[in-house]
Amino acid sequence: MSKTFRPYEPGQIFLMPALMWEWLPSGHLAYFISDVAVQLDLSAIMERYTGEERGYLPYHPVMMVKVLFCA
Repeated sequence: MSKTFRPYEPGQIFLMPALMWEWLPSGHLAYFISDVAVQLDLSAIMERYTGEERGYLPYHPVMMVKVLFCA
């Protein structure tokens, strides 16, 4: 069994009625960062997790790239 990732749902509806994207004004830099990160080829990173079963579920690589770009 190969390792999976922690749930990552950027469009997830929270307990409050708003979506995460509704908290940001249109044209915010976070939209651009998100669009760029989704288009990147992260296959080399994804391959590192193939067949790995040790430890707790890792964060999804796309989400971590978005965090790095924002930082």
